[in-house]
Amino acid sequence: MKALVAYASKNGSTAEIAQAIAEELRSHGLEADCLEAGEVRDLEPYGAVVLGSAVYMKRWRPSARRFLRRHRAALSGLPWWVFNSGPVGKPSDDPKAAEWAAPPKVMARVEASGAREHAVFGGRLPLRPRNFVERAMVKNTPKEFADRRDWEEIRRWAAGIASELGQRGDVSAVA
Repeated sequence: MKALVAYASKNGSTAEIAQAIAEELRSHGLEADCLEAGEVRDLEPYGAVVLGSAVYMKRWRPSARRFLRRHRAALSGLPWWVFNSGPVGKPSDDPKAAEWAAPPKVMARVEASGAREHAVFGGRLPLRPRNFVERAMVKNTPKEFADRRDWEEIRRWAAGIASELGQRGDVSAVA
């Protein structure tokens, strides 16, 4: 059995998170492909899926939304997990902040499709800002909040997925 880690990234941060998840799955003896969500045509070769998207302005990236729509039926028959990355900046206690990190409509579809778990990871500011908004974000965010990714947390989450797959007998763990 092989796992798929599919992602939708705008500036590369979510792609780096997806690669770290795939590497962690491999370190637990799983085969894992890491592909941009728009490149995935068929889930048949896979026995498990992890889908991740960057969140901008309360929205998932278009290729992640299309992936979810296109593969909804196949996902319902597989063990699968979801992660979001973003936002950056100072952590917020504002209850509305959750909407920015996990778009409610998409999360409702994810839940209805049977995802096992949903994780939210911090993101990173663009390394090469492309427009006025991105340049303003980079300029106005203190450096200590520019990269909110917690690699230990990400690896721990992926290890939990590998463990769950191994406990269910879906994969054979290699020591």
